[in-house]
Amino acid sequence: MSIVRSSLYRHVFGEPYKAEFAFQNIRPNVGAWDSNWLAANALFVAVPWQGGGGSVAVLNQKTPGKQAADLPLLSGHTGAVLDLKFHPFNQYILATGSVDATAKIWSIPQDGLTSTVTEPSVTLEGHMKKVGLLEFHPTANNVLLTAGQDHKVVLWDIETGKSQVEMKDLWKDIQSISFNKNGSLFASTSKDKKLRIIDPRKGAVALEVEGHGGTKGSRVQWITNTDRLFSVGFSKTSERQYMMWDPRSLEKPLHTVNIDMASGLIMPFYDPDTNLLFLAGKGDGNIRFFEVTNEEPYIHSLSEFRSTDPQMGMAMLPKIAVDTTSNEIVRLFKLTANQITPISFTVPRKSELFQSDIYPKTASPSPALSASDYFSGQDAELSLVSMNPEDKEIDVQFRDFKPNVEIKAKQPKTVLPAKTSNPQELVKQNEELRQRVEALEKENWNLQQELKKYTEQ
Repeated sequence: MSIVRSSLYRHVFGEPYKAEFAFQNIRPNVGAWDSNWLAANALFVAVPWQGGGGSVAVLNQKTPGKQAADLPLLSGHTGAVLDLKFHPFNQYILATGSVDATAKIWSIPQDGLTSTVTEPSVTLEGHMKKVGLLEFHPTANNVLLTAGQDHKVVLWDIETGKSQVEMKDLWKDIQSISFNKNGSLFASTSKDKKLRIIDPRKGAVALEVEGHGGTKGSRVQWITNTDRLFSVGFSKTSERQYMMWDPRSLEKPLHTVNIDMASGLIMPFYDPDTNLLFLAGKGDGNIRFFEVTNEEPYIHSLSEFRSTDPQMGMAMLPKIAVDTTSNEIVRLFKLTANQITPISFTVPRKSELFQSDIYPKTASPSPALSASDYFSGQDAELSLVSMNPEDKEIDVQFRDFKPNVEIKAKQPKTVLPAKTSNPQELVKQNEELRQRVEALEKENWNLQQELKKYTEQ
């Protein structure tokens, strides 16, 4: 006799929003970089935008539909934006990483963008090559991790704009990072095919193992509810595959499944409240979803959402913003060539009452500890809030971000003389430049004498 596994989410199904509730006329600036290309929080959806330098559109979820051609943007990078993440504890803060080797922290006005913003609140400078990966700490306020192609990972206090931990040359080209539940550790996958567990404050690798054997990219997701690691990548024979790992012992995977022969990189999205895992392959139209458990084989297929429109990127809405009145448990935003479509995953029930069994307490939009507490060695579990609207525990009100950043003096611009072919004017300019060089040489000599006084003490 076969026994059907009991699950609250066996009949979950996905349904896209109607066209008028999608964001249309989107002009995403995406490339070959392995990024999700979208970020979403309770209020906004952000996407890299076509145009000069590295621009980002921040779309208000209250105003879907056709977007204006002259949409106001965040535009301060000098190279393309490769990754972007919303602050988990401030709905009005967005972090961006770019080809220009910087990460920037942007403050979004309370009513959203009404004009283009060119000055970020904070610029994080510490990488020598492109910054392609960002991850906010799950419990500590204002702590951001950046990873660059310079083989360096940096933990920042974005309020001060200062790096607190720098990890150099521990791995080659990190492809993904996922924190554990309290942020005391993170897991990573890299171009060298290694799966690693890192203690970020010590800047040291705790465990590592050979991961997926294929040459293409891989991702890792910490399954925080059961304390497992889920990785997705390619086999040596180019099959897409996933593996489940025990982070206490990485000797071999607990379970391995080959999925198919498609070539698109898979983006994993995990909901710890339901223990549901969503896999969206780039170039695919479908989204597979699974339930993770503590029993072998640890991951159980539920169903899949099907579509003929291939996805270029995707983002998951924070749980605090799902629609409990329709029994929605997850909402994904799907990026296609010119549109962003919300896809709602719901549990089919007739009752309109709050369903407490499918809505346990969820991660709060308030931090559990400060950045200074975290960097001093403290850990804290996630703060939790009730999903029941009657409890009114969820607060996404505007919070002003006031960074305490040391202002660097800007180098004065060099004013060059105007171009001219007049001989007399050229003689005059030549004499002015000669005098300027003479003055600079004298100033340089005086500074060298002052420096000698300090070095000889």
